[in-house]
Amino acid sequence: MDVFSRTFLPAAAETSVPISTTSRHMPVFRRCVSPNERTVLVARCQRPEQHMQGDYLLLLTKRRLVVTHETLLLRRLRLHLNSELRHLDHVTWTADPRSAIVELAVTAIDGVRERFMIKLGDREHAAHVEALLSYAFLAQPVDARTTTATTAITAA
Repeated sequence: MDVFSRTFLPAAAETSVPISTTSRHMPVFRRCVSPNERTVLVARCQRPEQHMQGDYLLLLTKRRLVVTHETLLLRRLRLHLNSELRHLDHVTWTADPRSAIVELAVTAIDGVRERFMIKLGDREHAAHVEALLSYAFLAQPVDARTTTATTAITAA
């Protein structure tokens, strides 16, 4: 079993993503991520500007961010975002401990600003997801594009 397979399911279980959901999205993720990449985070998310448009599933590794979209009615899967972390600009995340929501915003290489809201069950899970985002994004080497990663915590 490769590194991706060994780390994907435990990461999904940490954020309570059902196994049926991960099974549907796995073929898309497999096409985007190499077998030797370690999964940092798997989480269901929503796009704040597009309510009721279906489910999104976010996969974060140390090198790549992949987001898939599943439509509500027909449950069709499509790749929404697939980017190496070094190609993302202006990466920010905000954790709201009162509502246990973490909002992640990135600017993709094509200049499109993407926002994702990760709803979690409690404050501890929100703090854990925030730590995982810090682990993945703050450890990136700074190159000519200079990825900025900031964390803002809303006061309780």
